[in-house]
Amino acid sequence: MINKNFSDRRKDLGLTQAETAKAVGVSRVSISQWEKGITSPKGKNLHALAKVLNCDPDWLLNGQGPFAPKTTEVSNVVAGPELHGLYPVISWVQAGDWSGIHEINAADAIHYPCPVKCSDKTFLLKIQGMSMSPKFNEGDLIFVDPAVEPTNGKYVVARLDDENEATFKQLIIEGGHKFLKAANPAWPTQIQPINGNFTIVGVVIFVGREL
Repeated sequence: MINKNFSDRRKDLGLTQAETAKAVGVSRVSISQWEKGITSPKGKNLHALAKVLNCDPDWLLNGQGPFAPKTTEVSNVVAGPELHGLYPVISWVQAGDWSGIHEINAADAIHYPCPVKCSDKTFLLKIQGMSMSPKFNEGDLIFVDPAVEPTNGKYVVARLDDENEATFKQLIIEGGHKFLKAANPAWPTQIQPINGNFTIVGVVIFVGREL
């Protein structure tokens, strides 16, 4: 039963065997063997797999019991959003020249699942500095999707054409003119006009924060 439940659930989440293996901490060969029914995950591997697939280990292993992970009878926690794929954390220099996931070595990058719908070109950046505080804090992880249209008020990652490093600001469009705005009211350059000298790399679709 593990092979069918595992394969179906993995595909529902849009995860490849390689992405699943990395998230669980095993080899892709192990994932392939589990899906073919040659071997079955046990112990910590079974629980890690169930966590990645957001399902109950018993259901995953033998199809018995509820699909959803077990919870206590009294809880103020509701189920989280369904996760979509795994996406790489890249540097601000890489973001300045980003055109797709093929540009990085997947083995060298940390990957995270995205809790909202996004394209396969999505990437993550770790916020540096205080220009976007207090709305965004240094160390926050932002999910950036180049496929989303950059409209007025959206938070975007952009690159100044004569620089190789990207920047994170809010896009303001007024009277046919475009500006990049820092969220921090005390930032020295809070408003920066875009005069054809900036390229929008992508739109921020989600932010994650470690507690």
